[in-house]
Amino acid sequence: MPVIALIIAVVLLAVVFIGAITSLAPTSDACAPQAMGPPVAGIPANYLALYRKAAADYGIPWEILAAIGSVESDHGRSTAPGVRSGANHAGAGGPMQFLPATWTAFGVDGNHDGRKDRYDPADAIPAAANYLRHNGAPTKMRTALFAYNHSNTYVDNVLSRAHKYKTTPTTNTPTETSPPAECAEAAAITAPNETIAKIIAFAMAQRGKPYVFGATGPNAWDCSSLVQAAYKAAGITIPRTTFTQWPFGVRVPNNQAQPGDLVFFNSGPGTSTNRPGHVGLVIGHGRMIAARCSTCRPAIGVEPYNRPDWTGTTRPLLRISQGHNNHT
Repeated sequence: MPVIALIIAVVLLAVVFIGAITSLAPTSDACAPQAMGPPVAGIPANYLALYRKAAADYGIPWEILAAIGSVESDHGRSTAPGVRSGANHAGAGGPMQFLPATWTAFGVDGNHDGRKDRYDPADAIPAAANYLRHNGAPTKMRTALFAYNHSNTYVDNVLSRAHKYKTTPTTNTPTETSPPAECAEAAAITAPNETIAKIIAFAMAQRGKPYVFGATGPNAWDCSSLVQAAYKAAGITIPRTTFTQWPFGVRVPNNQAQPGDLVFFNSGPGTSTNRPGHVGLVIGHGRMIAARCSTCRPAIGVEPYNRPDWTGTTRPLLRISQGHNNHT
């Protein structure tokens, strides 16, 4: 091969390779500072919005709901048993810590996705307002709070935190967060091959779209439909739901997760370590892209996957390489 032709071939290969990598980088809009709403004493903006909406819908002061959310789960940020999945020692679960019987009686489908999910703050927060109102709030607030948790110390703690929230100055100017960590990391993603590059590139392009349970795109996704569509973009067919995706891929040790793998979580009602209810797509650097929940901001975005409810990791492409050809 003449030297000039060889040089041209090398350059073309480099362009193709670089294109596959840089296609995974976030857009400039995705990396711009994001408005998160007025801050109140460290309450996450998405939770604050839910507290205020439930307050308006049920006539319960938002600061009371926020105080309960703070005491019960640190506004969903606690890693204690029962917050994201399962139950605590008393059987309570979710960010507002509902017992199953109480949830059956007072659970609310706050986001109108067809489910009453005590682990979803969009359902749990209005359900808490519903339960408080049933027990006499706002006129009999102490009585309602005592019914929520039979402890005068608990009632005093909630009322004290509520007072602090109510008297904490707020600003009418939305705060801006720094560009998400995914911006720096996604720019450095080096997919091991073109197939995985296509899978990740498709998933990353869906960031910022809404999460809707049962949605199959192109304008909204749930966790498993996003993963299925990402694989389909590379010409590979995998099952539709999290429950069927879990046994499909070849299981690999969690500490060997690599880009393109699927990570599963014991999260949500009816799930267990052998029946995980949430899935994400590994992109590298200990992070995944996932369709998270209807009230998460962003609903579809990048986050770490090393968390307490991480159940296991599978590699669908390994199943295919072992002779199960699932290309479309």
